[in-house]
Amino acid sequence: MDVRLASGPDEVGEALRLRERVFCGEQGVDPLVERDGRDPDALHVVAVDNGQVVATCRLVFHHDVAFLGRLAVERELRRRGIGAAVLHEADRTARDRGATRITLHAQLAARSLYSEDGYIERGEPFVEAGIDHVAMEKALA
Repeated sequence: MDVRLASGPDEVGEALRLRERVFCGEQGVDPLVERDGRDPDALHVVAVDNGQVVATCRLVFHHDVAFLGRLAVERELRRRGIGAAVLHEADRTARDRGATRITLHAQLAARSLYSEDGYIERGEPFVEAGIDHVAMEKALA
C-alpha cells in the first residue's frame, strides 16, 4: 500500500468519491455539506492499494496551522492501520509545509484513532453535519 499525496486530479476524484460513499452513503451527511468548496485549496492524502484509493484525508492550511478533515477509509478495510498511516502522512506533509500544529474535528466514534496518534481533545463535544464531534489538536515538532 502506498500512502502519499494524491498524484493528480484522477486520484483526487477517487478520494472525493470515497468520501461521498462514507460520509453521505453510510453516515447520511448532506452532499452539500460534505462538498464544502475547500477541496480545490486542500492537499489530499491518499492510501492507494492495487491502483485504487482506499483511504483519504485532506489538509487545509491557514498560516502555520493545518486543518485535517474528511478522513475516510473503505468500509471493508477499517481497523487495519490504514487510517493511522494516513494520519502519519498528513502529519509529515503538514510539518514539511511549515505547520506547527494540526487541528481537526473528530467524530466521537473515531476519537480513539486520533488520541492514539497524540491528538488532545479541546473543548466540549458538538454536533457537526448531524454527527457528534470533538475538536482535537496536536503540536508538530
